[in-house]
Amino acid sequence: MTTTIVRIEHAVGNFEAWKKMFDTDPLKREKSGVRRYRILRPKDDQNYVMIDLEFDNATRAQAMAEALRKMWESSKDAQTVMQNPKVRVVEVAETNEYREDA
Repeated sequence: MTTTIVRIEHAVGNFEAWKKMFDTDPLKREKSGVRRYRILRPKDDQNYVMIDLEFDNATRAQAMAEALRKMWESSKDAQTVMQNPKVRVVEVAETNEYREDA
């Protein structure tokens, strides 16, 4: 099974305000096919976020990306807590795990 990820990136004026909006889950992530998500913040820029939404289905991932674009265009609330959002649908090409010897 191939994992497809919707990668979202954007600046935020206030992380706590953004996170509060994110937690309202307006697009119903689980019902939309999201299996898990991960929020990342650069160590040198705490006002920037990257979100990975993992899907088992590329079609559902693409639908989420489109729904996000539409929401961002129409939502004044979204425009106040984030700047220049970008979304990209990517496929996991390879993954490997290393373990330190005990």
